[in-house]
Amino acid sequence: MSECSSGSCGGGGGGKPSAKMQIQDEMIKSTLEKIKYKLFIMSGKGGVGKSSVSVNVAAALAAKGYKVGLLDVDIHGPSVPTLLGISGTLETDRGSLIIPKEYNENLHVVSMESLLKDPDQAVLWRGPMKTSAIRQFISDVQWGELDFLVVDSPPGTGDEPMTVLKTIPDALSVVVTTPQEVSLSDVRKSINFLQYAKAPILGVVENMSGLVCPHCHQAIDLFKKGGGKDLAEKYGLDFLGAIPLDPATVVAGDLGVPVVLLEEESFAKRAFIELAGTIAAAAQSSLEAASTTNT
Repeated sequence: MSECSSGSCGGGGGGKPSAKMQIQDEMIKSTLEKIKYKLFIMSGKGGVGKSSVSVNVAAALAAKGYKVGLLDVDIHGPSVPTLLGISGTLETDRGSLIIPKEYNENLHVVSMESLLKDPDQAVLWRGPMKTSAIRQFISDVQWGELDFLVVDSPPGTGDEPMTVLKTIPDALSVVVTTPQEVSLSDVRKSINFLQYAKAPILGVVENMSGLVCPHCHQAIDLFKKGGGKDLAEKYGLDFLGAIPLDPATVVAGDLGVPVVLLEEESFAKRAFIELAGTIAAAAQSSLEAASTTNT
């Protein structure tokens, strides 16, 4: 995949698409076979902190010793590089495969922003070009052997989520919501979308679940609380955990460091570490259940 000097670069051009697609499908299959668990972090609504969940879960899993890849497929508004404090374009190896950015020994990252010469340039792409780019993020990237590939998707049920589910059919979906109804109503649509696509759903995460006062340590239901858990129960899904609003998360985002990697203890840090452990255990159980069913 070539670097982009403007927002209308590279994409699903001419040639022999069917032959190219066959070759790319084989490359995608080969890449995915080396990745044990694929996590698809999605939401029905923007502004629920989905990227923060993706980054902190990926960083917490890496801190536990897992080999983790973080793939940001938000073509128009990638925020993973900012949350991790990484910049610059991606490099390629001698075989022309893209080398992910190394955040630390166990965490490697690919984002649309890392393919742009100017990170402030708007990306003016329609569906087919976004689909082509996402497929290339898997087929043309040297991910290597991974325990987890965490995919951060833009909100909604558009081209990006559909492409991820079609390209990675065994991806385990983690649905992020906030407690209030304005978010829950959109998340219900996302769950319906996942069920229609017959995608395995790992469970629901409630972000911004109350505000814990840093002084008295009492919980304040700023945006209500418990809506995500109620939603999970209604649809027969696992509730994976709740993440409180915490000023430490804002500080961490501005520093470009996941809150789970800050030295200081915080409510959000503990909640994200616990969430990562729950997700790892749930993913392992899901894989064991699938293998039992298929034998």
